[in-house]
Amino acid sequence: MDWEIVIGIETHAQLSTASKIFSGASTAFGAAPNTQASAVDIALPGVLPVANKGAVERAIRFGLAVGGEKVINRRSVFARKNYFYPDLPKGYQISQYELPIVTGGEVRIPTRNGEKAIRLTRAHLEEDAGKSLHEDFRGMSGIDLNRAGVPLLEIVSEPDMRSAEEAVAYAKALHVLVRWIGICDGNMQEGSFRCDANVSVRRPGAPLGTRAEIKNLNSFRFLERAIEFEARRQIEILEDGGRIVQETRLYDSDRDETRPMRSKEEAHDYRYFPDPDLLPLEVSEKWISEIEAALPELPEMKRERYVSEFKISPATALQLTSDRDKAEFFERSVGAADIVAFPTAPQDIAFTMVGEITSLLNEEGLDFSESPIKAEQLAKLRVRVLDGSISSKSAKEVLSEMWSGASDPDEIIAAKGLKQISDAGAVEKIVDEVLAANAKQVEDYRAGKEKAFNSLVGQVMKATKGKANPAQVNEMLKRKLTG
Repeated sequence: MDWEIVIGIETHAQLSTASKIFSGASTAFGAAPNTQASAVDIALPGVLPVANKGAVERAIRFGLAVGGEKVINRRSVFARKNYFYPDLPKGYQISQYELPIVTGGEVRIPTRNGEKAIRLTRAHLEEDAGKSLHEDFRGMSGIDLNRAGVPLLEIVSEPDMRSAEEAVAYAKALHVLVRWIGICDGNMQEGSFRCDANVSVRRPGAPLGTRAEIKNLNSFRFLERAIEFEARRQIEILEDGGRIVQETRLYDSDRDETRPMRSKEEAHDYRYFPDPDLLPLEVSEKWISEIEAALPELPEMKRERYVSEFKISPATALQLTSDRDKAEFFERSVGAADIVAFPTAPQDIAFTMVGEITSLLNEEGLDFSESPIKAEQLAKLRVRVLDGSISSKSAKEVLSEMWSGASDPDEIIAAKGLKQISDAGAVEKIVDEVLAANAKQVEDYRAGKEKAFNSLVGQVMKATKGKANPAQVNEMLKRKLTG
C-alpha cells in the first residue's frame, strides 16, 4: 500500500526596510559583529519598542498580493513569545500569535497537471533573533546581535503539498512574489529568505501523521533533498513497526540527511501574551487602498495576459515571469517591435529571451537588469529576422556581437555583410541556374525522392553565399519543380 507525503512550509522573509522593526538600527548585511545592535535590540532597561511603519506596509502589500484586502486584519496584536536562548537577549521574541496581520490567502503553483492552489494559514510580523557563531573561538561560541530585531514576515502554509517537487514549486513561487512586490530581496545565502518544512507521512485518506519540522533550509535544492530524506526516514520507521516522534530536525547537506535538533515545542510552551509595551496595530481602509493602488501587476496576472494577448505558451510565460526584471525586459522589447506588422514578434522575442539570452546571462552570473543587450536592441534584431533582412543563423552572429558590446543590429548586419538577398528576380535567376545544372536531382525529386529537394536548396544557398532568404528559396523551388 502506498504512502502519502504531507508537507506544510513556514517561510521567514526578511523585510526590505532600512531599519529594524522596533528600533532605528540598520539592517544592512555584513557589518562587523554587534555594531548594529541598539539599546532596544539588546533590551537594556527602560527602552521601549516602536513599530516600523515600513514593515507594516510591506506586510499589507503581501496580504493584498495573496488574497486581496479581505485577508488583512484591520486590528492585529504583537505578543511576546517566551523562550531562552543565548542569541535572544530579551528572553522573549516579539511576534504575532492570536491576531496576525494577515489571515488566509493562497499561492498558485505550476504542477504536471496544470495549477494548484496552496492555501496560506497566516502571515505575521516578528523580529529576528541574533546569531550564534561556533567557529574561530577556541572551542567557544560567539553571539552576534546584528540580526536581533531585523523585521521578518513569517508566512505559514496549510499542509497542502504532497511531494518535494510541489514544495519546491511553492517556495519558488513565494520567492518570486516577495521579490516582485518589493518586500524582500530574497537573498537565500544571506538568510533573507529561509524555509522550515513540516513533513509527515500517512496512508492515503488516513488522518494526518506526526510531523517533523526541518529548520532553516536556505536553498531550493536543500529543501527538496531534506523532504525526500525525511519522508523516506519516516516511512521506514513506520514500516518497521515504530512510531514517529514530533521533533525539530536539521538538514546536514554533507551527509544528505536530517538529524534531531530538539523536541518540537507547542504554542503553550512559549507562554504567549500580548506585549504590554506595544499598542494593538490598527490599519485604516484608506491606507490599504493606497497600498493596493501602488501594487504592480502580479506574476499570475501577467502570465495570463501573455498567453491571451501575445499567444505565448504557458510554460514560456512562467519563465518570463520568474523575475520582475525579466518580465519588464520582455515588455519593453515587445513595445519596441512593430507587432501590427509582425504579430509573431512577441513569441520570437520570448523564445530568444528564455533561450540564448538567459544562457548568456547565466554563464556570467547576471540578471536581465544587467544585460549588455538592451530590450529595444533585441526587438530590432528579431524584426530583422521576421522581415527577411537576415536569416536565423545570421541573427545568432549578430546577437553575439551585441553581447560583446556592439549596439545597433543594423550596423552589425551591414558591417558583416549579412543582409539576405530578398530581390525575387535575383533569387529566381540563381534558382534557374541551379535547376539547369542539376537535371538528375530535379528528376529524382519528381520521382519522389525528397532528399533531392534539400540538395537543391543547399546549392542555391551556396551560390548566394547563404544570403538568400531560405523561405523564399523553398517556395520558389517548389513552384518551379511542381509547375
